[in-house]
Amino acid sequence: MGDLGEGLSRYQKKGFCSFHTPGHKGRQEFFNGIDFLGYDLTELPGLDMLHSPQGIIAEAQKRSAEIFGAEETFFLINGGTVGNQAMFLTLENTAAKRVVVERSSHRSVMSALVLSGMMPDYVMPTIHPDFNLPLGLDLEKQQISWQVAAACHVTYPTYYGTGFELSQLLDERTRLGINTPILVDQAHGSHYLGLLFPPSALKLGADLVLHSSHKTLSSLTQSAMLHVQGNRVSRTRLRQSLELLQSSSPSYLLLASLERAGEFAQDFGRWECLQEEVAELHRKVGMSFRILSEKDVGTYGIHTVDWSKVLINTLKLGVPAPRCVEYLREGFGIEPELWDEENILFMLGIGNTPEDIRRLTKGLESLASFAHSVGFTESKGQVGNDRFKTLPLPHLILSPRDAFFAHKRQVPLKESLGHIVGETISPYPPGIPIVVMGEQMTHEILGMLLTAGEGRWQGWDGFENQTIWIVEEG
Repeated sequence: MGDLGEGLSRYQKKGFCSFHTPGHKGRQEFFNGIDFLGYDLTELPGLDMLHSPQGIIAEAQKRSAEIFGAEETFFLINGGTVGNQAMFLTLENTAAKRVVVERSSHRSVMSALVLSGMMPDYVMPTIHPDFNLPLGLDLEKQQISWQVAAACHVTYPTYYGTGFELSQLLDERTRLGINTPILVDQAHGSHYLGLLFPPSALKLGADLVLHSSHKTLSSLTQSAMLHVQGNRVSRTRLRQSLELLQSSSPSYLLLASLERAGEFAQDFGRWECLQEEVAELHRKVGMSFRILSEKDVGTYGIHTVDWSKVLINTLKLGVPAPRCVEYLREGFGIEPELWDEENILFMLGIGNTPEDIRRLTKGLESLASFAHSVGFTESKGQVGNDRFKTLPLPHLILSPRDAFFAHKRQVPLKESLGHIVGETISPYPPGIPIVVMGEQMTHEILGMLLTAGEGRWQGWDGFENQTIWIVEEG
């Protein structure tokens, strides 16, 4: 076995308790009856074709549409990324070529801007001061350019499980009497069915809705669904876009797992048991940690909170989040989804069990007790996360597409002021771009990048040697 296989085997043997994607959590019960080697087939007679389905794939997609409340559903085998990209390629080529986009959108939305040539009109998220994260969107403070926009693309819910008032956005479209499509990245809300969770974007009336089914449901990683309703978006263009972007050799394992995920999604009893344990977790450790909860609804642009995303802030404990993660991993085998300097996100999926939640609760109780016993006294200023700040939006000189294909050169970061940036740079988490390719470098952005500390950065090729790509002008 090679290094990659050995690495996977070593990790699996550690027996970590998963609070991260994928949603199946490695449990075989979701794949009983699926012969992984035997089902790894190509488009043979009787097995239908993904890009022109008329048989078993068409029937599976039809059943999924019925389950999730869509008029039509497309199975995706290139992840949620291809769903966002296809949404943008499907848009009519309006004269303005503009689309309303959240600045906090997933990086696949930024790549969709490059592929489509659309110009973004950004709306800014609301930062929650207790978590220093973009958890809300206050529509009252946004100026949406409905009249020139080819579409409005929003994220619902966020990575952290919070949702803005999507119904207000849809009502505003109706009030204005316009036909602008509303596209929703519901990657982290594939499980929004029944009464235990917030309403789905489809139920609220969105036109295109993306589900990354592997994140919280039981399908295999890299599988997703794109749901459609209404006639504001051309389904012919959508099919053509998906055929253009997706593999011509689709994995039948991914397709079969998507069909199965829809069936398991209706097993609400699984979620009910988990909800009870999460409520107990809040009760037992809520005094030691700041935990995002229903109490946050109505504040900082937050309209809904998904209880299955357990977001805790460790400032009250006085311990940096990375040290807390280390304690939980080593002492309790708990593996979270992500963390920064002060927050940890534990993501539940349909494969979690009540025992998993009790293990997490026990680990957090032990962590709090340990921190108090050794007397951690680190101040908020020492522990806190200052890697995300709200900066004025820079001027967009070129479309992301034009900037991507332009001639570029790499220069010392300190010499980039006033130049057109040739790469998109985001601290992760939370993944909100500080600067997007095609934008002009400002004093504020340059100052933040020059003082950037260690951490994970997306898209910054020259972080180690403090260089940046700029567009050749003239």
